[in-house]
Amino acid sequence: MMEENKDREDEVKDADEKHQRVQRFKKNSLEEALRTGDKKSEKLTFTDTSYLKTHMTIHTGETPHVCLQCGKSFTETGSLQTHMRIHTGEKPHACLQCGKRFAVSSYLKKHMRIHTGEKPHVCLQCGKSFTAASSLKTHMRIHTGEKPHTCRQCGKSFTLTGSLKTHMRIHTGEKPHACLQCGKCFTDTSTLKKHMRIHTGEKPHACLQCGKSFTDTSNLKTHMRIHTGEKPHTCLQCGNTFTETGSLKIHMRIHTGEKPHVCLQCGKSFRDTSSLKKHMRIHTGEKPHACLQCGKTFIATSNLNRHMRTHTGEKPHVCLQCGKTFTDTSPLKRHMRIHTGEKTHACLQCGKTFTDTSNLKTHMRIHTGEKPHVCLQCGKTFTDTSHLKRHMRIHTGEKPHACLQCGKSFTGTNDLKIHMRIHTGEKPHACLQCGKSFTGTSDLKKHMRIHTGEKPHACLQCGKSFTGTSDLKKHMRIHTGEKPHACLQCGKSFTVSSNLKTHMRIHTGEKPHACLQCGKSFTDTSNLKIHMRIHTGEKPHACLQCGKSFTVSSNLKTHMRIHWRETFHVS
Repeated sequence: MMEENKDREDEVKDADEKHQRVQRFKKNSLEEALRTGDKKSEKLTFTDTSYLKTHMTIHTGETPHVCLQCGKSFTETGSLQTHMRIHTGEKPHACLQCGKRFAVSSYLKKHMRIHTGEKPHVCLQCGKSFTAASSLKTHMRIHTGEKPHTCRQCGKSFTLTGSLKTHMRIHTGEKPHACLQCGKCFTDTSTLKKHMRIHTGEKPHACLQCGKSFTDTSNLKTHMRIHTGEKPHTCLQCGNTFTETGSLKIHMRIHTGEKPHVCLQCGKSFRDTSSLKKHMRIHTGEKPHACLQCGKTFIATSNLNRHMRTHTGEKPHVCLQCGKTFTDTSPLKRHMRIHTGEKTHACLQCGKTFTDTSNLKTHMRIHTGEKPHVCLQCGKTFTDTSHLKRHMRIHTGEKPHACLQCGKSFTGTNDLKIHMRIHTGEKPHACLQCGKSFTGTSDLKKHMRIHTGEKPHACLQCGKSFTGTSDLKKHMRIHTGEKPHACLQCGKSFTVSSNLKTHMRIHTGEKPHACLQCGKSFTDTSNLKIHMRIHTGEKPHACLQCGKSFTVSSNLKTHMRIHWRETFHVS
């Protein structure tokens, strides 16, 4: 109904304007004739006094015919009659082809050109033709640059009154065109029409290259730049180019620091609405993007795309220095710092630097003592998820990292790396005091306690202290009597695995430790060491009473009985 009223108003308005133009033409023609002395045109004659009376209103400016509904006045009854059709809705002129009706005959005549294809009004500059003179006149403003309709509030000018009228709604806030499905309102019908395509799913504008379709021509035009590579919008500060002005506007906020979109829940601000929308999913828990292979869901499509590379194995981001590939740019960026040595993130407490913020955040927990990641089975806490994940393998027994040489498997990659040094013979960690080297830092740390004399692990039962926890654990078996390592052949059990290994050589007859001087072999190094004293003459075990020395402690113990007997007989 609103559209019909608008069409009716436009039709009658044009009729009124046409009538006024005719009257002005007649008046100007008469004045010109009088000025030039054209005797034929000095006097106009009429067949009837009523015609003369009507004509005289041109000179007097009188408009005696008043509309009783709106108060508008006219020079002729015919013009008033035509005007009244605005109020009555009468459209007496019908198109015989499509049935559409019009208030004024001239509008029907123009409408008929849609069916006939007639466009009699031609632009002399570009050759484009139009069905009506008014359309040609409006078109000519493209060539002349004329914009006669100016907004009084902001000064912006327009080629058409309709455009100005629509623009004025920005200032008034008026949105008269409402969507009947969702209630959203718009300033003009064209925007409403585009919006309706959201509900109908209509996408009439198709890309001829890839077939993708769009709801309006502007989106298609922007899309076409993907194929052409055109990026007409340039940032004046950094030279970066964009396909559309909206993207440039958002980009400019990087330079200005502007973040106009604020989260109402936590106060965090963002440069664009899409980033805010994604952020809101943290609060709502919404994860609308699901992986079709494993069902895992994500808050953003970019996260889903990265995840999909887990299934496809795709790693499109390559390090130009070492050739290592990555699924995403951020891991590549962090990796590059290995080559550059860059560590931009520094701890404010101890000054230690890191390649990325996540490592710094984890490091800070050393100072704060925070261990937010809890094992649900035993309650042990950890500073980061990777440590918890490795710990969980103690409960599950999982050892996913296998040695390709001997088949031994480990819970973590670092354990496998240290194990591989057995095969390679690599010992990168050297003691600065004695030069002895070790495969892992933990072994070096334990070794250093030999030099420092530190024994931090004490037995709660007897007070004996040890350099490492493993030594304390073995010692505790003396008190508990635990012997977990049993011989499968004879059933004898031992407190430590090394003793079982040595014992097994009794059954196998293996004697891997040979004397380099006489060739005699032994089951373990301690027996070889004692044997070597025969060749060296070393006798480290001395009697405190008589000074006699022995190669082994057992011989000293036997010798001591002589002194005990002497003491007994004397007493």
